Formats: sequence, C-alpha cells, structure tokens
Amino acid sequence: MKIPHIVSVSQSVLLRFNAVLFFAVVAEGLVGIPTHSPAAEQSGSHNVLSAAEKSAGWQLLFDGQGLKGWRGFRGTGIPEGRWKVEDGMVHALPAKHAVGDRSADIITERKFDNFEFSWEWRLAKKTNSGIKYFVTEARPNTPGPEYQMLDDLGGKTDLASRLHQTASFYEILPPALDSPRRAAGEWNQSRVVVKGSHIEHWLNGRNVLTLDLGSPEVKAGLAKSKFKDEPGFGDKIVGHLMLTHHGDECWFRDIKLLELK
Repeated sequence: MKIPHIVSVSQSVLLRFNAVLFFAVVAEGLVGIPTHSPAAEQSGSHNVLSAAEKSAGWQLLFDGQGLKGWRGFRGTGIPEGRWKVEDGMVHALPAKHAVGDRSADIITERKFDNFEFSWEWRLAKKTNSGIKYFVTEARPNTPGPEYQMLDDLGGKTDLASRLHQTASFYEILPPALDSPRRAAGEWNQSRVVVKGSHIEHWLNGRNVLTLDLGSPEVKAGLAKSKFKDEPGFGDKIVGHLMLTHHGDECWFRDIKLLELK
C-alpha cells in the first residue's frame, strides 16, 4: 500500500526538476523567448542627458527636434537644402560642393573656451566630414582646426594619408595607428577635450591623439601644412563649434558639451 505514495513523491520531484530546468533554459534564451528588447533599450536613449550628466553640467547642443542654437557660418538661418533633422538625427544632405565653400557649414551661436565636446556620427561610403573648433568668422577660408571624420577603413597608413584620417588634427598631426575606426554606415562616438592649450581627440572610447598647442610637434606639423601661411590658425581662442558640409552624406546625434572651468 505504500508504493503509490512513493510514486507520487517521485512524480512531484520530477515535476519540480522539470520546472526549474525550463525556467533556467528560458533565462538563457535557449527556447527562443527573448529576455530583453533591443528596441526598448534604444527607445529614448539618444539626444537626452542622463541624471549624472545633468548633475555634472552637460548641455545638449541638439535636442533631436530642430537646430535651435545653430546657424549658417557667416549667416543667420540654416543653409537651405543642405541640412535636415529627421528621426532624431542631423542629416547632412548630399549636394555639390566647391572646395573652400563654407556657405553650407553650420556653427553654434555660442562660443566656447574650455570644454568637453561629445557627439555620435556615421558616414555614407567614400565620404568625408569633420568638426571644427576655435572657429572664427574673421578667417573664412580657414575658420578653425578640424577633427577629421572620414570613411578611411582599410586605407593607406603612410603619414600623408594618416594626417587626413578619422580623429586626426587635420593636416597637422595623425591619430594613433591602431585607432578604433569603424566601417561606413556604422555609428562612431567622438570627443574633443580642450583644457587651455591641451587638446585630446577621442574615438570610440579611446584617446587616440593628445597635443599641446604651441608645442614643437604642432609647430612642425603646421609649418608643413596648407595652413602655414594663415595667421592665427591653430591658436587657442574662444570660438564657435562647426559641423562641416563637404557635399557628402553624414548623420549626427547626441551632440553635447560640458564647459570646463
């Protein structure tokens, strides 16, 4: 008469074991039931400041809705037919571009001194863009030094080419040889840090170039560059930030800045 009782206990233990095993499998995602939603993770994650960033004093330079706080270089409004805000991004539209033409570039209305400037960007294939800082409208042909953004993955690594690679101090100093560049179409995260004459260029979480304005290295690079005859180029000034338009497609988001004392 005790045998059914033993069978009942065994069945109970087996059911409990199967239940534990099932939930363990689900937790590992091995039965096709997702444990998280990538879309949910990304929703609302761009063009906003975290609580920590707000507390630290970060400010958004693009809210995902419009280009308030920006204007055309040596102009007032946004250059027509060159920029579009869509899907929470600033989209540089493809257009014919003349070398040296700055009429399509946009700059911040405000000027900045010492700062940490951060943004995300992606490029179409075989395209070129950049961020300029220390921008002055008094020098229209060479408004300021540039953090280069280029579809350069798999390109040459000789010095002349490296002076134009992503995260270079354009034309003057190259980034690290092993800088973490990504293919066209992929998002990159960049930063420029300015503390007095000290400047850092960051790319995808790594500091790939550190320089000091006025140093022998910068002076030597400047003397060999196409900017060598431009008075004041490369000097530290309180200036605008610029999104350049080289006629190529480029997208920007999460544009923000922390002013440093």
